[in-house]
Amino acid sequence: MKSSRIPGFYNKTVDERREILQSLHNLSEDEMDVLVSEQSLPLEIADKMIENVVGSYSLPLGLGLNFLINGKDYVIPMAIEEASVVASASYMAKIIRDAGGFKTESTGRVMIGQIQVIGCQDFQLAKKTLLEHKEQLIEACNTAYPSIVKRGGGAQDMDVRILNESSKSKYEKMLIVHMYIDTRDAMGANMINTMLEALAPTVEELTDGKVYLRILSNYADRCLAKATCVIPPQLLASEGFSGEEVRDGIVHAYEFAASDPYRAVTHNKGIMNGIDPVVIATGNDWRAVEAGAHAYAARFGKYSSMTTWSVDDDGNLVGELELPMAIGTVGGATRVHPMAKLALRILGTESAEELAQVIVAVGLAQNLGALKALVTDGIQKGHMALHSRSVAVAAGATGEMIDMIAQQMIEEKQIRVGRAKELVGQYKK
Repeated sequence: MKSSRIPGFYNKTVDERREILQSLHNLSEDEMDVLVSEQSLPLEIADKMIENVVGSYSLPLGLGLNFLINGKDYVIPMAIEEASVVASASYMAKIIRDAGGFKTESTGRVMIGQIQVIGCQDFQLAKKTLLEHKEQLIEACNTAYPSIVKRGGGAQDMDVRILNESSKSKYEKMLIVHMYIDTRDAMGANMINTMLEALAPTVEELTDGKVYLRILSNYADRCLAKATCVIPPQLLASEGFSGEEVRDGIVHAYEFAASDPYRAVTHNKGIMNGIDPVVIATGNDWRAVEAGAHAYAARFGKYSSMTTWSVDDDGNLVGELELPMAIGTVGGATRVHPMAKLALRILGTESAEELAQVIVAVGLAQNLGALKALVTDGIQKGHMALHSRSVAVAAGATGEMIDMIAQQMIEEKQIRVGRAKELVGQYKK
């Protein structure tokens, strides 16, 4: 594909941006109709996706630019309402691009299904019996969903744990079966749950217990994606700050998040500012991704930073982000939502594994943008400049008036709806 480096893209009109996008990806007129429609999700489709439908809810769809990942260019659709996120991610991607781009990798596509068993007469014996029948259970699991096996996936392994073994309460003591299932390019929730339902009677027979929950786990710690970047300090220099000062400030800011959960929550929210918009745009389950990411941030018993930032022996800033990434490119909303299908077309990813790697790269870029802003001019400078336009629109400004009022509020340092309404009234006289 052509380069994702498109200078001055933000200065162009919406129509000009659409023309560039259409040319870049050879989008058809039907695909462009999805992009430009005021209602990208037809009501007849929305009504089949959830219950009690009365309409659909739109978010701005922007493009993350400049992303070079494993030597490949990506234009990245991002659905989000918060100002400055797309701009920040794109700007950081340009810096990282100049440093050689992102390097990414992943552990594969193994998801976890859990079966909860209670009331066993002998929990240790039940565990031993299940492990002795592991191959039989894996085979039964795959028999319940043969289509995934044909695509090279399916159940691969099994483990058994006993929780609260010393407890006297019948509610606390339980046996948990983990089935490890390669879901290929699907997120796999329905697939996994179908497999577990099929196993439940056999598990009850083997354990002499009662099966309650049989459901996937969104803590997909065998489905990890990792992004890294190495940035020479001179690329980080900002007005009034040397590259080394910015580099060291970023590492100090990271250490704050790594050491203090109060800071880590906000730090990680900024990472998800980059991740969620791509997950949403591609029709994936951002609640599952959020839950898994935050759990992974607490995997060592303390909630901490999702990213790590350090300085290597050559003085370069080194960033890394590794997270569970339970996403898919087939099934669910990715199959029926017109905008999700278009977003995947624009991305050009060939597998769920590749999409997961792209998503963590965006999260790493967004985290770098937030930290760089915090240790230099402050995060509000860029954010409020963009936010001022939303305030102007909320106050009734239209057309050229929006930018004029936004600029005046910035100069006055009064970015509020009340002031914007006063200015609207003045400009309309």
